[in-house]
Amino acid sequence: MLKTAAGIAVLLSSAQVVAEAPPMTLPPELPWSGASETLVVPSDHPWITPAERTGFTTSPRYAEVRAWLERLQAASPLIKLETFGRTGEGRDMVMVHASKGGADRPVVLVQAGIHAGEIDGKDAGLMLLRDIAMRGKDKLLDKVNLVFVPVFNADGHERMSAWNFLHVRGPAEKGIEGNARGINLNRDYAKADAPETRAMITLLRRLDPILYIDCHVSGGFDMQYDITYTYAGWGKYARHRATADWLETRFGPNVQTALESNGHIPAIYPSPVDTREPTKGIRYSPEGPRYSTGYGDFIGVPTVLVENHMLKPYRQRVLGTYVLLEAALKLAAEDASRIAAAKAADRAARPRELLTRWQPAKQPIGWVDAFKGVAFQTYRSPASGRLEQRWTGQPITFRMPIIGQDLVETTPLPKAWLVPAAQVEVLDRLRLHGVRMEAVRETRSRSVDRIRLVDAKLQSPHDGRIPMAAKFVHERIEEAVPAGTVRVPVDQPLGLLAAALLEPESQDSFFAWGFFPEALSPAAGTEDFVMAPIMESLLSRDVGVRGAFEAKLASEPGFAADPEARLAWLSERLARRDAFHLTYPIRREL
Repeated sequence: MLKTAAGIAVLLSSAQVVAEAPPMTLPPELPWSGASETLVVPSDHPWITPAERTGFTTSPRYAEVRAWLERLQAASPLIKLETFGRTGEGRDMVMVHASKGGADRPVVLVQAGIHAGEIDGKDAGLMLLRDIAMRGKDKLLDKVNLVFVPVFNADGHERMSAWNFLHVRGPAEKGIEGNARGINLNRDYAKADAPETRAMITLLRRLDPILYIDCHVSGGFDMQYDITYTYAGWGKYARHRATADWLETRFGPNVQTALESNGHIPAIYPSPVDTREPTKGIRYSPEGPRYSTGYGDFIGVPTVLVENHMLKPYRQRVLGTYVLLEAALKLAAEDASRIAAAKAADRAARPRELLTRWQPAKQPIGWVDAFKGVAFQTYRSPASGRLEQRWTGQPITFRMPIIGQDLVETTPLPKAWLVPAAQVEVLDRLRLHGVRMEAVRETRSRSVDRIRLVDAKLQSPHDGRIPMAAKFVHERIEEAVPAGTVRVPVDQPLGLLAAALLEPESQDSFFAWGFFPEALSPAAGTEDFVMAPIMESLLSRDVGVRGAFEAKLASEPGFAADPEARLAWLSERLARRDAFHLTYPIRREL
């Protein structure tokens, strides 16, 4: 069976991987030259990087990257390697400290290869570290420290193949998207299932950087832009406004200028509404904490997603990433106090509600008057049977709509969430994220919000989880909260992150990710000769239940003919039900 999706090897059979190189089907390259080409050292330079040595046709494997960095560490007092975790297959997660010794200096944290087939940041970072240590750019470290993670997803990185990420032009072989379990690490920050993600979250808490940069390569459609970047909630959708304002007013314009002066064509990442019809627009929307950028927004750390354009040559993309990273270091040093103030302001904020649902706006919220696109033709593919695109390499411009989002649902936040002590997996994740918690010392009655699940069902599996969906009915009750219950107050710097994880309506909540399968387990049963009279009593005394039951019998013959389904439906409407079945186990303190 042939699979052509990015990151998946093409198989001849269930066991045989195709060995030969894939056919070259990418669109024509757009011509390019720029001042950043002077960053490449001569072929005989003693500190040439592995990618430079091959003319950027290949990218080094994990062992070669580590060996090169160890040699640089031995030659320069500015460079120090450290292991900050281990992957699922037992590889060290390596980070590089570039510092002049000021341990208390602000940190810029840069990571590459969270998607191991999108590896531009790795080779750009090696070049930049070389120039800091050996070629006179050490002034970049006068006011800030750089921490660089060259290969975040090391297990996926080592599954290199020419058949991975077929839409990305170079290098010759690339890693895969997911880790050794196939988990997409850039969907894992909230649920934190993978050891790699857990290590990165721990590192973020340890460093508390003033700037966090995550290097990627885009999918989508052909365009003239080569280096693009974005932030969570670009436009008006950020959860924390002060850090978002710094990114939009300071980071974007400074990086744009640096890239343009080096011959690149930068832009805010144009996330397409429809890759088959680019003129439908580009999307601005809120982000959840599953993503690096969304997570940074929720914890009050300015976070940048670099999305280099997939069809630009690898050399061009790596050089543009170098320019962006160098400009980011300079700006972070200049704006360190301004960023610190923005972070403090965001962490002092106490939002009273959480945006949980949104939908595309019916009208554009803005326009790019001269979007730099590339022309394409369509043809009827005998393989797919539909019209497919054939990009011509011909530059064009057109007016591109910006599609924003309309608010659909917000959830007011409680005073606190009450997590049963038995929910050890949830409590583990909250501790990992650094959410402040406190134990309830004595059992006492509290006014709480109990949440019932309606139409609860499992979703399609992805990223190592089986997500759940439901509608929610909130009920205010007085309930004895047992000693040992863990109280998570909303009044804390990470209150909004706690809300995103604990409010079941949130798209990145523990509920949505399937942390509570017990809620779908059927209630413990008893004998039918006992239950049937109880249900008969319910029907006789509750007019509303009786009317709904009779309507369901009349409209659903299958239901009417199924005694077990009839009793189960009535059981869900009893005032006293199973404590777990179709009940969200976490209470909201009102």
